[in-house]
Amino acid sequence: MSRVVQAGLAALGRFNDAHPWSHNDAYAALVLHHARRVRAAGGTGALDVGCGTGNLVRRLAGVFTEVTGIEPDAATAEQARRATADLANVRILAEPFDGSHQDRYDLITFVAVLHHLPLHATLEQVRELLRPGGRLIVVGISREARADLPWSIASTILNPLVGVIKHPGRSSSTPTHMTAPIAAATESFEEIARTAERVLPGARLSRGLFWRYTMSWTRPG
Repeated sequence: MSRVVQAGLAALGRFNDAHPWSHNDAYAALVLHHARRVRAAGGTGALDVGCGTGNLVRRLAGVFTEVTGIEPDAATAEQARRATADLANVRILAEPFDGSHQDRYDLITFVAVLHHLPLHATLEQVRELLRPGGRLIVVGISREARADLPWSIASTILNPLVGVIKHPGRSSSTPTHMTAPIAAATESFEEIARTAERVLPGARLSRGLFWRYTMSWTRPG
């Protein structure tokens, strides 16, 4: 990589840092669209895995009668509790998403979280926790591969434009809802798709902008 390209990317990074926005927000409307469809079909309970500081939980609480957020990081879970303290239909659990969780739900969401967890085992658990007719929605992050390049280029171009629109003033700090712990993805989109097809036959996956992919699956019955 030439010095000119390196300098350009560094400048772009500084610009993006000054106009921060959560890439997950680009998919909030999609998640809520599925949530409303599940609610219209009679669903009452939703689970947001890795709920962070509670942004999505608040939105889901306007759709479902009961919403649970799971967040393994204790400090972040406490922020989520404070952010949803006024909502009687919300509970926040400071615990990992593992085999000990036994409740059943009509909607389960993972937003930039699934790559933190063992893929195969987590999808198997989701399959058991969804009620018949329940739906899984994933907004995920995958390890970048050659096939992702067109999406990455488009995202790199659009990212600063969206940042200026959403956050026109320069920021000196990261917004609170973007401070949850992060991890690098180790599985490619193709690897995730193959695993999903084995565990959740009929799951629908597609690449998206801003270094995300989406997955949806409805439990038969």
